[in-house]
Amino acid sequence: MILLETIGIVQAMARPYKEALDRLYRVAESQQGYFTAKQAKRCGFADSAQHYHVQVGNWVREHRGVYRLARFPHTDDSHLVLWSLWSRDQQDKPQGVYSCQTALAIHDLSDLMPSKLHMTVPRRFRRNSEIPPVLVLHYADLADDGIDSRAGFRVTRPLRTIIDLMRAGDVPHDVLAQAFRKALSHGMVTRAQIGALPSDGQERLWLDQLLREVA
Repeated sequence: MILLETIGIVQAMARPYKEALDRLYRVAESQQGYFTAKQAKRCGFADSAQHYHVQVGNWVREHRGVYRLARFPHTDDSHLVLWSLWSRDQQDKPQGVYSCQTALAIHDLSDLMPSKLHMTVPRRFRRNSEIPPVLVLHYADLADDGIDSRAGFRVTRPLRTIIDLMRAGDVPHDVLAQAFRKALSHGMVTRAQIGALPSDGQERLWLDQLLREVA
């Protein structure tokens, strides 16, 4: 009888942990294995438990306040989730959106392989810590209709990306024209989208010129 009662107590104690683990796995799965300390806490892991799971090898501390499940498989773009989570605000919501050359590569519209990750953050974005060397930050308030959501990170849509690169002028014109042609042929940019832009705006003039070039 005592043995059965002991087993019952152990099982009852294990149940909340399993439930917390299940919640955390669902969060991490949506973010390619990554999660924040606040997300872990909301799932039921106290600060002391977080330290324990790093010590025993269940979790990997990837950056301050950002972890990864040790056994979760890596993907080609999982590092993008890490820096997206780095950009989180005080409410733990990521603020950064991959843009410019990085967005062009994510959409597979160019063979350019930028050595750094370009990310657009809101104008009000501030961090007390140093910006990681791998990141180049651009400050702008992006509209939701110019952003795509991926597994654990966001990226500017192809048309927004091409317009941003036109403005910046730091990508060769032939590379931009090639990306534009590919985006058109794959339906990632449409003539209707271009036609919706103000007819007298600089962006429309640029895109109309590109249309003539790729015709």
